[in-house]
Amino acid sequence: MYKTIIHLLLFAILAFPSAILGQKRTFGEIKQLQSPQDPRLGFMIHGGAEILKKLSPEKEKALRAELEKIVLAGYKALQDGKSSVDAVEIAIIMLESLPVFNSVTDAVISQDDGKRFDVSIMEGKALAAGSVAGVRNVKNPITLTRRVMDESAYVMLSGDGAEDFAKERESDKRQKPKVKSQKTNVQASTPNAGQKTLDRQTVGAVALDKNGDLAAGTSTVWENNRYGGVDAAAVIGSGTYAYNNTCAVSATGFAEYSMRLGIARDISAAMEYRALPVQNAADLVIQQKLKKYGGNGGVIAMDKFGNMAISFNSSGMFRAYISLEGKPVVQI
Repeated sequence: MYKTIIHLLLFAILAFPSAILGQKRTFGEIKQLQSPQDPRLGFMIHGGAEILKKLSPEKEKALRAELEKIVLAGYKALQDGKSSVDAVEIAIIMLESLPVFNSVTDAVISQDDGKRFDVSIMEGKALAAGSVAGVRNVKNPITLTRRVMDESAYVMLSGDGAEDFAKERESDKRQKPKVKSQKTNVQASTPNAGQKTLDRQTVGAVALDKNGDLAAGTSTVWENNRYGGVDAAAVIGSGTYAYNNTCAVSATGFAEYSMRLGIARDISAAMEYRALPVQNAADLVIQQKLKKYGGNGGVIAMDKFGNMAISFNSSGMFRAYISLEGKPVVQI
């Protein structure tokens, strides 16, 4: 009798961890795979978890169209046989180029305006990673992070040194735009109303390719960053993480909490050591741990089978993904 009860409890814990932990499956509308499919291509992007101030119907329509175009471009790269790292780089270049996301075309107007990029990329097979912090004169910062990963002995480069590395690798310098793009009506999340807002915008992508390799990338542009602050987007394990045995994660939100809690790596650890499904792991970290300490933010994540997770505790999160049926889904 007692053995039967114990067996039933063990089954419930393994099969329904969200029920045992009391987690809310906030984004359960994403259909999950019931069993591994090989090959299973997967692709997701985000444009930040923000407090939405005002978005006109026209701007929302245009933004949705751009997000759909970008998520389809990344997925098409995977269909064409490109790697998960390739797809992540392609999508983030496109995201970095959108004026609505304080993009590279609008990011550096002068040398002293305080705008800087913090960016990272990681692949899950060999746990290789590259990141840059405080760069301003590089056309596509995500491409620079890949060069740091592939062509250097470092994981992170910063400031002038990162830009010198870019010059040596003949990375294109960003040119001052002829016309300054209009700013968007979104504001970075803050942990409480009394704390000063730091104006920054984050984009990211995660991918699973035909070889079963995961990758993730995250890119943040700062405005009014005059003290050399570094965003979680440049910190492996905080804003970006990928491990083939568990998942790929790109995080966004109030970066100081993400760095203190190691948001992206923590989701992977919950899967690795507690055997949680990717959605449950994301909800545990975002809806419980991050909230406990007063932080706002969100993540997109994908496991090694292509199961997807979205979790955020801010009022909105720009995101798009390719469904199991191969269709683009865009949500704000």
